[in-house]
Amino acid sequence: MREIVLDTETTGLDPKSGDRVVEIGCVELVNHIASGRNWHRYINPERDMPQPAFEVHGLSAAFLSDKPVFSAIAEDFLTFIEDAPLIIHNANFDVGFLNAELGLVEMPVLTRGRVVDTLALARRKHPGASNSLDALCRRYQIDASSRTAHGALIDAELLAKVYIELIGGHQAALELSALSAARGPSGRPAGVQARPVSLAPRLTGEERLAHAKFVETLGGGAIWRRYQDNGEGAG
Repeated sequence: MREIVLDTETTGLDPKSGDRVVEIGCVELVNHIASGRNWHRYINPERDMPQPAFEVHGLSAAFLSDKPVFSAIAEDFLTFIEDAPLIIHNANFDVGFLNAELGLVEMPVLTRGRVVDTLALARRKHPGASNSLDALCRRYQIDASSRTAHGALIDAELLAKVYIELIGGHQAALELSALSAARGPSGRPAGVQARPVSLAPRLTGEERLAHAKFVETLGGGAIWRRYQDNGEGAG
């Protein structure tokens, strides 16, 4: 399963008042594990940078002046995220801004149904606690020392780690890694040994016969035939 962890930086709090997106960072997860593929762009907002916003992310109008405008990166952005679920902290904010930008260039907007809001997840899991990204990093002992200011890509990378903890932590990732591990000659994942003594069959002879008759009705391509051909029973 492919997911995209996403964060933005903006010139302010409200796209309806003329605020714009100035940075987008995306981190790809495959089966809840970072694939190493990221997507990151700075964007020229074609307007000034209010001081309160600059104090949050440190992106000045001068720095952004030679960066591409949103219309120049919109298609590349949509191509990268494809139709994957989007993992976003306080999703209403980011989705609202991105849809405002996409609307301006008459491109398809993001649907809310594809979005997982980690802030909502955190509030359900830790009711009454602080659930900012910084607070969640502290709670899950995730090193955020490189985050000296808000930045879309670094925040997306940290959020990816937080998200894994929110949905079950390292154990979930380990289980998924085991499923995709290299398999040995026996067909089992590498390092997994067979039982020293096989489990006793749990099916009666009558049940096996009834199953065999049922498989005959499924045709030559039935998956159950693989087990019969290998001499393995359904017990």
